[in-house]
Amino acid sequence: TLLAIAVAAFSLPGFAADLRLGIIGVDTSHAIEFTRILNDSSAREHVEGARVVAAFAGGSPDIPSSRDRVAPHVEELKGKYQIRFVDEIQDLCPLVDGILLESVDGRPHLAQFREASACGKPVFIDKPLASTLADAKEIARIGAEKHIPWFSTSSLRYSEILNMRSPDLQGAFVWGPGPMEEHHQLDLTWYGIHPVEMLFTLMGPDVIEVTRTYSQGADVITGRWGGGRLGTVRTGRPYSSFGAVTFLPDNKSNVQASFKVDYAPMLAQVVEFMKTGTPPVPNNVTLKIFEFMDAAQRSRENGGKPEPVQ
Repeated sequence: TLLAIAVAAFSLPGFAADLRLGIIGVDTSHAIEFTRILNDSSAREHVEGARVVAAFAGGSPDIPSSRDRVAPHVEELKGKYQIRFVDEIQDLCPLVDGILLESVDGRPHLAQFREASACGKPVFIDKPLASTLADAKEIARIGAEKHIPWFSTSSLRYSEILNMRSPDLQGAFVWGPGPMEEHHQLDLTWYGIHPVEMLFTLMGPDVIEVTRTYSQGADVITGRWGGGRLGTVRTGRPYSSFGAVTFLPDNKSNVQASFKVDYAPMLAQVVEFMKTGTPPVPNNVTLKIFEFMDAAQRSRENGGKPEPVQ
């Protein structure tokens, strides 16, 4: 019968149903966009292999851009995608194969990750991983202790920046938006994380020292990498485009004036991670990014003096 054929096909090696994913925190446009890209097979940028099936609403009452998004996003996710909402994070555990920690506010990420770790499922933590270096390190500690695979990244890591990488790279200058949010102790984590992630995509993690020049309209943060290489990121306020310049031997350079923000390449990496448990961005690289931002914060507070990455 057709039913028997379908059951037999489902059991064949290489055939698998879509992974079931649960969202923590729908107070971001990412909750809507990620669900659309994963669940809507007619979407131009559809990514196969996983579907969002459940969510915990979350939200931060003291951040308007979080608080004011929750109700309309819950309504859209329920009505358009039939997403099941749960009252507690732990209620996601039997419903999903992996978790997307999407809360726009980095402050609750540690507590939410701690609760999610009880599920024993892989966790993707959307930017920022946390709002402090201490919280980021504690997330890493919990993940290692409980054997919970996790990774965090900006979608800009999987943009055209990949085409600018080179083994001969001598330095780089990147730019992007840098608005701030008063509750985040590491101010770059709120939005500056995007261009910082771009810089690390080009330069790698072996940064030694950071110097930051702060002004009301922009920041310029320069890191000294191993071998004397210099990498600089400029964050503009309130917003700016994304771009980069790379510096190569023989005074050659490569310029990309603008980057398209596209979630699909990152989500393809997320789906693969949910299957394998292997983070495409190593956890130690993500922690090094937070050490860079922590050093930049100390440099700002110390009048622009160079600060070691530690």
